[in-house]
Amino acid sequence: MRTSSTSSRLLAATALVAALGLTLSACGGGDSDKSSGKTSSDPGSLKGQTITYWASNQGTSLDNDKQVLTPELAKFTQQTGIKVNLEVVGWADLLNRILAATTSGQGPDVLNIGNTWSASLQATGALLPWSDDEFNKIGGKDRFASAAIASTGAVGQTPAAVPIYSMAYGLYYNKKQFADAGLTPPKTWDQLVSDGKALTKDGHYGLAVEGGNGSENIHHAFVLAKQRGSSWFDASGKATFDTPANVAAVKQYVGFIANDKIAAKGDAEYAQNQTITDFATGKAAMMMWQSAATSIKAHGMTPDQYGVVPVPTLTEGATGDAGVTSMVAGINLAVFKNSKHQEAAVDLVKFLTSTPEQKILNGAYGSLPPVKEAQSDPAFQTPDLKVLAGVLGSSAAPLPQVPNEAQFETLIGTAVKDLFADAAAGKAVTDASVKSELTKAQQQMPAS
Repeated sequence: MRTSSTSSRLLAATALVAALGLTLSACGGGDSDKSSGKTSSDPGSLKGQTITYWASNQGTSLDNDKQVLTPELAKFTQQTGIKVNLEVVGWADLLNRILAATTSGQGPDVLNIGNTWSASLQATGALLPWSDDEFNKIGGKDRFASAAIASTGAVGQTPAAVPIYSMAYGLYYNKKQFADAGLTPPKTWDQLVSDGKALTKDGHYGLAVEGGNGSENIHHAFVLAKQRGSSWFDASGKATFDTPANVAAVKQYVGFIANDKIAAKGDAEYAQNQTITDFATGKAAMMMWQSAATSIKAHGMTPDQYGVVPVPTLTEGATGDAGVTSMVAGINLAVFKNSKHQEAAVDLVKFLTSTPEQKILNGAYGSLPPVKEAQSDPAFQTPDLKVLAGVLGSSAAPLPQVPNEAQFETLIGTAVKDLFADAAAGKAVTDASVKSELTKAQQQMPAS
């Protein structure tokens, strides 16, 4: 999932949905063929319908998204006669609006969701389940990468969404700054800290972090804990936030400011992708980010000026959980179960996940297509995307697909944000202070 900032209202909204246990009634959908280019088997029967699509902010701005999506949706309308009312919703508002729609029953027909929200939104009963029959209407589930499908809902349940954009975290590094310092990209965290200290001088820092962004915080805390064998929840779905492994993971991440001093204190307030700006303008030599090529280019940095390698691990060559270097990042498409135009909505999902559109849309946003057939396109064979594709295929793990995942993101993301604020203020970040924040977050989690 790509984000810029997280609203403090998310926890209250998600708790409300969980308390209501809302289930919305479904409308029947029509059938469609499995060919990748065509939509409904009887597109004429849907002509003249208008559906609403809430798209997430994937580009450099909301206007940029409209510029990318509008001509593609016009193609869909030309093919099917189905009109699409497009609204691009910023990440600060998207989850709140989705949750409000699930409680009111007044929402869009098709919407983008962060893939980490899939299980939480699935638990509301508001989203159309994507059974094998539904997947067959858009060409079949086997068209999609298994890692992307794994982030479409709770384990063992029918998926609640369909992947549209895939991303993975990588370590971006400034080639010139590394070359001038006689350094090579780090493979372990100890090496990253050592390199970061060597590169922190003259108002420049070795690393930039997005400390005020709860979603970025939870993504990194998840990976660092996973490398230590922790997943934040036990097998029954009960929160286990304040374990020694989780404490160590969060302390390490906040420590880039607090203890190692390789990231600027001001980074504790970053919540609007300032990390990318600092990296692209040379203020920071490294950043950990998901599929950032388009945003870096927008700041004037060219592909030959930076490189991408997998995020470090505790020990070089680690495998299994110890070798996880990214959460499975990405965006899913969902259909509201109570849509009055469900067949047309499914046709739009089919169009947006068709191989030609996957190439166009992911190419525009610098992300990776979850549709396997599109992945071989030359646009996705650049050095950085090949690295990220390798990460997604071999060293990425999905965030916990549990009903209370949204609360987990909000509570832990905020806890880490508060610890970054302490670090920026010069307060010591210790095992005890980290455990205190994680315990407080665990106590606020609703029962599974």
